[in-house]
Amino acid sequence: MHIQFTDGPPTYDGDDFALHFVALVDGQPVVCSISAEALEDHFGAASAREDDLLAAFERGRARIRSVCAEALDSHSGESVVLRSGLFRVAGMEPE
Repeated sequence: MHIQFTDGPPTYDGDDFALHFVALVDGQPVVCSISAEALEDHFGAASAREDDLLAAFERGRARIRSVCAEALDSHSGESVVLRSGLFRVAGMEPE
């Protein structure tokens, strides 16, 4: 499975307090999400406000993509939601 990420900015979802972003799995777009809680817990978002989440996403973009790629691989390329606990799972914590 070949996983890439688009360079476009994530989109804010105020109903779910999450950001959505696009991964390309074998060339097909797959919308993935990261929760506000994960961005607050692991990437320094000060609140669930859009500006705070977007800034935290930019700070953690590389790690978010890395964890997302692992999650996509584990879920056969299906859309995933990255929640706070996933960043503490063995094998997904930073080196």
